Amino acid sequence: MNPLWRGREHMFAGLGESLKRHRVRALLGIAAASLGLAGVAASYAAVETTELMQVRLGGDTVQTRLVIDLDHSATVKVVSDGSADRRVVVTLPGVTASQALQGPGRGLVSAWSVEPAAGGARLTMDLASDAALKRRFLLPPADGIAHYRYVIDVAAAPGAVMTKAQGTTAQPVLRTAFMPARKPPLPLKKVVVIDAGHGGKDVGALGARVYEKDLNLAAAQALKARLERTGRYKVVMTRNSDVYIPLESRVRVAQRADADLFISLHSDSGPEPYVRGASVYTLSDKASQRATRFVNRDDWFMKASLTGDQGVRDILFDLTQRATRNRSAIFAQTLMSSIEGKTPLLRRSHRDAGFMVLLAPDVPAVLLEMGFVTNIEDERLLSDPVRRERLIDAVGEAIDAHFGEPLKLASR
Repeated sequence: MNPLWRGREHMFAGLGESLKRHRVRALLGIAAASLGLAGVAASYAAVETTELMQVRLGGDTVQTRLVIDLDHSATVKVVSDGSADRRVVVTLPGVTASQALQGPGRGLVSAWSVEPAAGGARLTMDLASDAALKRRFLLPPADGIAHYRYVIDVAAAPGAVMTKAQGTTAQPVLRTAFMPARKPPLPLKKVVVIDAGHGGKDVGALGARVYEKDLNLAAAQALKARLERTGRYKVVMTRNSDVYIPLESRVRVAQRADADLFISLHSDSGPEPYVRGASVYTLSDKASQRATRFVNRDDWFMKASLTGDQGVRDILFDLTQRATRNRSAIFAQTLMSSIEGKTPLLRRSHRDAGFMVLLAPDVPAVLLEMGFVTNIEDERLLSDPVRRERLIDAVGEAIDAHFGEPLKLASR
């Protein structure tokens, strides 16, 4: 047996089986459609939908590899190879993603994003220097990996890389032909995680006519729509229906999304029906130590101490948490200023507490009590779509202002 073949026959066998399955599915779908079985044909078409699982980067400034993990086979069409404007654009027909994806780059790639496109998805990569798409290919499931991988390699342009032998950078070649102006850098959207408090079996507070969980979800969905209309944000919901989500899982959602802001929406309750007004909570000093439960080995402050010094890690963790709490307090101030006049506020509207959803040490977070569901006027306000929209628009304006201004120190 040829040595190059040895150990790879199972990979090609797997590819053959995959192609066979796709061919059978296609034939069954065509047969069903020809017989007028629209529902059956649609079910077979649905089988062919390919889900984009994740995007990974590796490599250096000589060659960078981007890997797209897929649950089924897919094709890629090149729109731009990056040679003209430092931007690689490809489309993935028939591929869907559960949500828009984006991330910082590595090596030759400075940033990337995946957005829905007509009939599939669109991947855009900004290149950090003169480079272009070198090759692309599909890897079927093999060697213990159960899913497909579409690989895209980007290589530096000739003469743009410093050679180890010479230790110098080759002189650039002057281009006499007119080159189009380079496009502005790919803007990475701010990631905002919206948490609709309570849900499912956890109904929250009870008003005269509604459960708190329903008011929170309606407000969260309105805020999501408000933010997405601007095109500036990638919005992630901890829940988008009446389901129960554990508090710790909500924090993990924000961490996995690498959130720039976490906002938890709630409707307050009190023993006296006349008490009303909105308030905002940020993490208290006393609860800060509990945040260590959300630290993992991949956090930068855990990796920073090469000696494994626990004292160094504790200091770095404390600095990270202080910076996060400062950003949270800044946004809380902006938020209260924005919603003032749109809804009544409690006399002491900015408070601190040890709520679980505020504990992520690396994600700025606030909990907004939009009003008291136990107060008839606040309940009417939060239940009325028009009046609720006015409040939510003010929350959206606060988020716009927060990300539009340079970082400053909180005054409290």
